[in-house]
Amino acid sequence: MGYMTEPSKNSQALLSIDRLSVAFGRDNEKHTVVHDVSLHINPGEKLALVGESGSGKSVTALSILKLHDRSLVSYPTGAIQFDGKDLLRLSDNEIRRVRGKKIAMIFQEPMTSLNPVFTIGDQLIEPLLIHEAMNKTAARKRMIELLDRTGIVEPQKRIDAYPHMLSGGQRQRVMIAMALACRPTLLIADEPTTALDVTVQLQILELIEDLQKEFSMAILLITHDLNIVRRFADRICVMQAGKVVEQATVADLFNNPQQDYTRHLLDCEPGKLVDRDDELGQTPLLTAKKLRCYFPIKAGFFRRQIGEVKAVDDVDISLRPGETLGVVGESGSGKSTLGMCLLRLQSCSGEIHFDDQRLDNLSSRQLRPIRRHFQVVFQDPYSSLSPRMTVEQIVGEGLRIHFPEFTKGQRRERVVKIMEEVGLEEDMLWRYPHEFSGGQRQRIAIARVVILEPKLILLDEPTSALDVSVQKQVLELLRSLQRKHKMSYLFITHDLKVIRAMAHRIMVMRGGRVIETGDTETLFESPQQDYTKTLLHASLFASRV
Repeated sequence: MGYMTEPSKNSQALLSIDRLSVAFGRDNEKHTVVHDVSLHINPGEKLALVGESGSGKSVTALSILKLHDRSLVSYPTGAIQFDGKDLLRLSDNEIRRVRGKKIAMIFQEPMTSLNPVFTIGDQLIEPLLIHEAMNKTAARKRMIELLDRTGIVEPQKRIDAYPHMLSGGQRQRVMIAMALACRPTLLIADEPTTALDVTVQLQILELIEDLQKEFSMAILLITHDLNIVRRFADRICVMQAGKVVEQATVADLFNNPQQDYTRHLLDCEPGKLVDRDDELGQTPLLTAKKLRCYFPIKAGFFRRQIGEVKAVDDVDISLRPGETLGVVGESGSGKSTLGMCLLRLQSCSGEIHFDDQRLDNLSSRQLRPIRRHFQVVFQDPYSSLSPRMTVEQIVGEGLRIHFPEFTKGQRRERVVKIMEEVGLEEDMLWRYPHEFSGGQRQRIAIARVVILEPKLILLDEPTSALDVSVQKQVLELLRSLQRKHKMSYLFITHDLKVIRAMAHRIMVMRGGRVIETGDTETLFESPQQDYTKTLLHASLFASRV
């Protein structure tokens, strides 16, 4: 495939990267991960840098502010011109005067970017004390105004809160306020909405866009979400394996991509995977009535209960054999708690029937032999797979518990067979989870549950941590396994593109209650509730299909 770059030497450019190469390692063991990258950003422009994980997007962006470990990084070729200077040649003191003042950065996960032992206010005023030489009183006043501008309610109170006391969306707003404290001319936003719900995601994007116009900033947006790019950016730069493969305006790239890799990325949008005419069993596999899960709120020295959080509130549910039921809603709506209650992994009240057997009145010991029939695939496979076990041990662990009569050879045979089904090779059996990519680890997690031949799988955000191309592969794998094994899926997510591709029916939750249920296409085409309409609008997807 021929690689195509656009010359970065633009006299009007605010930032110009020319033939940048980035290598990591020491002495003769250096490994180049970014190769001859050239791009530019004009004043006030929004440039999106897109590509899969490992393509070099973040490495390129971090190089602009020299944020890599100096003992490991080197720049074999290239220059980064900004404000008449090559940023790569600046001393530590000189680059510090650029960071935060002229070029600011917002990172993907604000909880890890904010110091948990300092208040929001202590961290917000720091750039003003350093770059603007303001006193603490004036800096605090300026940051309260900025917090208010970014949509933080009661900013004069929130400024004294600690990061853990804020929601994900609020923390990201704090990061935006901090980045804009000194009115930079360039804002680098590295996956600023990946960890957020669709409604909060839309609010953050609209906020960044409004502030960009207000402060006349240029924005470098790093993302793998093409929906966001289509809505937000002016131009797109596509990266693959450390190289720029295509640059174009948004309209040109989406309507007429030139490179095979760009077409591949565009084709990875989840399409229709389920057959709406599937023959589904008529007798429900899983039903629940009046399901409730309340968490007490305690306060005071004696920890007396002063209230309760209704995580799941009088929910009825029904799931047929071979059916995929999508459960959608924002964080805190009760989706995951509902799933844990249905599988008796969380205490609750109400009736639960699974395969003509009542579960809610069974003890843990009575439940144990039934558990192989309902399994869970979690959001992050890396944290749900034991780092001390090989793939063979992980995938075969359930067989040791539920099929003790199997010999070691029979278990190995079953493990090899299921590995082939999920697209993994036999020679991977002796490797450990850290030796695999995110998509491969999710395949291992799927193999671990499918090997037990369950009737129901709870899928809790199984693709939200994956790139678009890997996401599509995993979704297609789940659908093919469902057809082959006639399994039912309870699919929990906030990604409506995925749900439209996978689900036969959708259940919308808010505040622990089900506010709307319906067939997938009916709900997308004519939602009845205002909240459902808000979700569809915020997904940046409903308006295009």
